[in-house]
Amino acid sequence: MSKITPYSEPQPDVAILLENVSVQYRIPSEAIGTFKEYIIRLVQGKIKHSSFLALKDINLEIKQGEIFGILGRNGAGKSTLLKVISRVLIPGEGRLWINGTVSPLLQLGAGFHPELTGRENIYLNATLLGHTRKEVNNKIDEIIDFAEIGDFIEAPIRTYSSGMNARLGFAVATAWKPDILILDEVLSVGDVAFQEKCITRMTAFRESGATVVIVSHSVDQVRAISQRVMWLDRGMIQSVGATDEVCDEYLHALGR
Repeated sequence: MSKITPYSEPQPDVAILLENVSVQYRIPSEAIGTFKEYIIRLVQGKIKHSSFLALKDINLEIKQGEIFGILGRNGAGKSTLLKVISRVLIPGEGRLWINGTVSPLLQLGAGFHPELTGRENIYLNATLLGHTRKEVNNKIDEIIDFAEIGDFIEAPIRTYSSGMNARLGFAVATAWKPDILILDEVLSVGDVAFQEKCITRMTAFRESGATVVIVSHSVDQVRAISQRVMWLDRGMIQSVGATDEVCDEYLHALGR
């Protein structure tokens, strides 16, 4: 794959541009039991680190108004890439360019407080996403209706199943149409009917001009909803292009 010229001017229809992006992690070479022990050994210069590239020289353009799928084995760098796009993680090298606001859903239920009710957590989570109380008041009935958790909306989150957490988390994150929606394994939880509701909402976002970037272990789901797909392996792009072509290449590499 040819490199994009560094600091090139993005085209008007580009929502996300990554140029020569690399992320390197440093980890201790041995396990250390406590944070206190880590600090002491760090001051004494007794800690040795090893490093690995989670992402290596990533060049990627994602267009406005497309659903872009990302495939890859565990440890391929998919979640790291989404964190970079969401600006949760700053790459060590390269440049990221984003056209619009990003709504990341990197972990369903992230930002929920286990002792607060579902209703209270809607306000908490929506506030963390940058919405005002007035905006939440205008959307709360729609959010509760979409989540389909019934009377549990008044129960503490700690009593929820993973599927209920998924439904409420997705309902809050997608109650307002973002410019760019980032989803990490969202369709891996919840029942089939809820997954279909998620797909319907994402399709509506795309039709209204929003960009959706989704990671899923399910090749069938990625194939069903994505306009283009990227296959990532060991932090490097193996293929990016037409959905069926990339999905077939990925499955062939898995021996399927």
